[in-house]
Amino acid sequence: MKDEKDLIEESADALAEAEEKAEETAEEAAGLAEEAAGKATDEADDEAPAETNEEDEQPEEADDNANIGKKILGDVAEIVESTLITVFVIVMIFTYLLHPVNVMGHSMMPTLNDNDKIFMTTVYGKLEYGDIVIINNDAVYSIDENGSPYEVQIGANPLNECIIKRVIASGGQEINIDNSSSDPKEWFVTVDGEKIDEPYVMENAITSPTGEFYGRYPFTVPDGYYFVMGDNRENSSDSRNSLVGLIKKDQIYGKAIMKYSPFSEFKFLWNSYK
Repeated sequence: MKDEKDLIEESADALAEAEEKAEETAEEAAGLAEEAAGKATDEADDEAPAETNEEDEQPEEADDNANIGKKILGDVAEIVESTLITVFVIVMIFTYLLHPVNVMGHSMMPTLNDNDKIFMTTVYGKLEYGDIVIINNDAVYSIDENGSPYEVQIGANPLNECIIKRVIASGGQEINIDNSSSDPKEWFVTVDGEKIDEPYVMENAITSPTGEFYGRYPFTVPDGYYFVMGDNRENSSDSRNSLVGLIKKDQIYGKAIMKYSPFSEFKFLWNSYK
């Protein structure tokens, strides 16, 4: 049986061992705590920049969205502006440059046929021989014995309408229809004393001098006036006719520049006299 001294020693040893283990356990706990604290700090350090990045990204995304919106608005504005400019140009073109005209009748055959569609322009320079013009035949002009122009007073003119003809002579030029040959097919037109080449005239058509100026050829066309004829000379009411006469400059609506319908016969008309 163990005595008191042995028991005290064993108790002391056990106590010392327990204290030792307690210290070791405390140290381990402290180490674990430190380790856990370190991990927590590291995680916190790792997460902090992520949160900061998210906060930084939000303004960037907002800026990107704003830029995209501005770009879309800019594109829409450009489209609207381009469309308005295009419409404006088209309106200007068809108001001042191009006017569609529907040809009625056969007086300009073979150059233009009935129901042909052409464009005329109201912007042009000096009218010259061969130009095809659209005329408002709202008045009739002739010349007196001195060669001065005057308006012929006509009641109800059945030809008070738009007509289309070719310019043969302008103000200051001398016009003549030479019918000295016994063969009407040999009759021809002269301007300033020179016979003009007229390839556009209907084949075998006769240019007769009968009408308003019969017996007065040659004569000088007054300034500001034109002498016009149709290409289908035997079926044309033109300056030779007493219901048309000379054409005053302000009676001309415009100059024909192209035939666009039928499309198969598309052609420009400013050089149709060649």
